Amino acid sequence: MSKQQRDFTAAEKMDPAPSSSANLKKKRRVAPSTLLSLDCDILAMIFTFLDMFDLVHCSVVCKFWNAIIESRSLREFYQRKVKKDCSSEIPEKPLLNAILGGIAMKHHKLALQSGVCLVDQWKGHSTMVSQCRMKMGMVVTGVGDKVIRLWSLDRYKCIEEYSVPDMFALVDFDFDEGKIVGLIGSRLCIWRRNGKRSIFPAPEGTFVKGSCMRYFDPEAVIGCNDGTVRVFDMYSRRCSQIIRMHSAPITCLCLSEDQLIVSGSTSGSIAISDPSSVQQVATLRSSDCRGIRTLCFNPSSHLVFAGSAVGYTYCWDLRTRRLLWGTRVSPNVIYSLGNLQNDTSTLAVGGIDGILRFLNQNDGNIVSSFIMDYRLVSTSQSSSGFIQRRKARRLPENTHINIDLIPMAVRPSITCLVVGMKKIVTTHNTNDIRLWKFK
Repeated sequence: MSKQQRDFTAAEKMDPAPSSSANLKKKRRVAPSTLLSLDCDILAMIFTFLDMFDLVHCSVVCKFWNAIIESRSLREFYQRKVKKDCSSEIPEKPLLNAILGGIAMKHHKLALQSGVCLVDQWKGHSTMVSQCRMKMGMVVTGVGDKVIRLWSLDRYKCIEEYSVPDMFALVDFDFDEGKIVGLIGSRLCIWRRNGKRSIFPAPEGTFVKGSCMRYFDPEAVIGCNDGTVRVFDMYSRRCSQIIRMHSAPITCLCLSEDQLIVSGSTSGSIAISDPSSVQQVATLRSSDCRGIRTLCFNPSSHLVFAGSAVGYTYCWDLRTRRLLWGTRVSPNVIYSLGNLQNDTSTLAVGGIDGILRFLNQNDGNIVSSFIMDYRLVSTSQSSSGFIQRRKARRLPENTHINIDLIPMAVRPSITCLVVGMKKIVTTHNTNDIRLWKFK
């Protein structure tokens, strides 16, 4: 008997249902091994009852399901939802994927702008957490205590945990499928997923204190308080370049797909540098002399977004270096910006006032705003503790709102946010992590 069959049999024996209904319940259950034994036609028929997002989730169960969904189910979905006339010619796979991707982005946009939102909150750290990163459906959180944690959002489970050495303070971090790279004090640290950890400084000792970091394999880019950017090769463990970008401390960084480095500073300027030519390419200036606090780059539209210390959000076209718009969306500091990689419509904004806002990427207008309702909807238990679920309350549009009248308990400062498909993860300088799920 296989392990799956043993687990299934054990579950049957533990079923507390009365014996009169046991046979009926037994018929309704389908063991995992049974699902895998179904032929292609039966599975394809079952998949016709699913929407596109469920199909995508099923496609990662196994190679067998993925082959059926790629070859048949997505095409059938296209016929049902996009081309109602079944005689219409189905496009080739690259075009079909582009069309279905456009449908996904439309669903994502509508969910963020006009959908219903539930917020799941759990205690992710012992003291506080102020930064989060999301890739490959996983979220990494840290900064505050001496721990970096990797989370699965499906089960709110901490998959892995990495300790920060006591003699260093974690400043910033990034990750990929094999490792987490962190800026600790004036050194770099690599936590490999196999458990190994290594710390190294610059060859000449330590570099000027770093304030932010981004990682694009094989290089880590560090923004420093002396206005320079230092580029480290993570394999040779050497500083390969030092680029002068600002006369003031650097506060934030983002990297374009063609390896351009974009940095913001306390002076309010944004500099763009091409490491391949070791020279500054351009300077983008804002009207905010109090400084740029966060940057975000959209590779699909080549737009750079910036959030300032006095609540302004700006947008430049990286190709023309032209300012497209600048809008004051908050009376206070903007700490974090984000968008889904292929989404050219909606920009998520969070800051010190604790309101989660969504802007139109084309003109900077606010399309929706949310805070968490204080009323508890439900509480559940996970391996990480209690999960509290609340509704998110949509704030009225085009109406002046006195933010000070909204209790701070439901709008703690949003120190960082990351965007997934119809979901946002936020941290707040507390020990809580929030997942905003839009429908």
